[in-house]
Amino acid sequence: MTMLRPASLALATICVGMSSFAVAQSPAPASPAAAPAAPALVPFEMRLGDLMNTLVQPRHAKLTLAGLEANWPLATYVLKELRQSLDGIAKAVPRWNRLPMGDMMRSLTTKPLADVEEAIRARDKAMFATAMTSVTRACNSCHTASDHTFIIITTPDQSAFPNQNFRPNR
Repeated sequence: MTMLRPASLALATICVGMSSFAVAQSPAPASPAAAPAAPALVPFEMRLGDLMNTLVQPRHAKLTLAGLEANWPLATYVLKELRQSLDGIAKAVPRWNRLPMGDMMRSLTTKPLADVEEAIRARDKAMFATAMTSVTRACNSCHTASDHTFIIITTPDQSAFPNQNFRPNR
């Protein structure tokens, strides 16, 4: 979890700054003894679901959309980002509910992601779509193994990122 601490520290710093601003804008208490104690700051800690929702799911969608548009440079970039995210999560949460999450994620995604990389190198949209179907199945296999069958990842049919163009520059 140490690699997540800087983000937690940044959030805590922002919160402290905001609370200082609010205190500075408040009228001064009548006496120092009457001042209430400041609440203790609790650092925000990213949990497995937070990490999956913020790092993996958007990259899965972006990778799919880039490949379906044959934007191979973007697909290459997002694939690298997805692998880094999965590696980081495996290190940050090696075990979850007695399950070896890091090992499970690696064993389920290594081959499908290698197939995606091969499809990108071949610049083959059909091969890419097949490989991404395998990646999606791997995600859902992990959800099944962790008793989260209600989380079903699918191939996106539209972009959730209206501020990004997935078509390649021509």
